[in-house]
This record gives sequence, C-alpha cells and structure tokens, in this order.
Amino acid sequence: MTIAPARLRPLLAALPLGVALVMATAACGGSDAAAPAQSAAPVSTESAAPAPAESAPAAPSEPAAAASTDSADSADSAVKEITVTVAGRKVTPPPGRIEVAKGQTVRITITGDAADEAHLHGYDKEASLKPGTPASIEFVADETGLFEMETHESGLQLFQLVVR
Repeated sequence: MTIAPARLRPLLAALPLGVALVMATAACGGSDAAAPAQSAAPVSTESAAPAPAESAPAAPSEPAAAASTDSADSADSAVKEITVTVAGRKVTPPPGRIEVAKGQTVRITITGDAADEAHLHGYDKEASLKPGTPASIEFVADETGLFEMETHESGLQLFQLVVR
C-alpha cells in the first residue's frame, strides 16, 4: 500500500514541531544544559492537519499575541512587553505563541500566586516568583527559533517565544 505524497505533506510539516516540543519537554528535566526548543524548519501559524498522536497539540497563536501589550510591532527596536499572570494554576492569557524580531529587546513580566521559578528555555533566563510580586526578565532576542517559557515547580507552560 502506498500513500499519496499530498497526504504525507501535512504530517511531514508537523514533524519539526513535534520534535521541538519533545526537545523542550526533555530539556526541562532538571539540568541546566543549554537545549533550546528550536525548530529547524520555519515556524508556521497555519494548521494543515492534526499532529500525530504521539506529539503534543500545538498551542494557538492568536491568544498569546494579545499578551504582548503596549509594544510597537512595526518597530524592531521597540521593547516587546509580555505580561503573564498565574493564579490557581491557570495561566492568563492562555499559553500560545508570541513572535518577536531577532535583535529586539523583550521584557517578560510574570505575576503568580505561589512561589515558583519561571524559565525561558534556550536563553536560560530565569526569574524567582514570589506570591503577588511581579518578576521580570529582560533580554535581547539574539537567537532565532522557538523557545518555551514555563514554571518549574508547577510545570505550567506560560507561552512559546518565536524569534525570527
């Protein structure tokens, strides 16, 4: 039995995302080794077909874009503000993808209701979270790829940062 190339195309397109998600999940196993969750293929915001059963579902791209507030998207040199709140193990806005330009300054502010550690994989940026106190991480996005931001104690994904 052969499968038509047109039917394989959506599955092959989803493969790099699945590999990137597996790498991101494995990279947070407690080691501080630099293992960015980067995709070798360009990141697409289109959903051509469901991902294979063994890979995690892709996060929506639009809700997290709303999380990046008060920044000028047209100016690469503007600071990209990303604000996230964690309350009762619920992430607001819901996890999704946020795109920034390579070379752009990114400021992430996280406020949680419990002590935890927030970590941006690939850039190895961390912030200690204290209940009710905003914690910030600021850096220049100088590496392209897909990077996961998560909490270590609660294991919550906050968002995925796409640097192009």
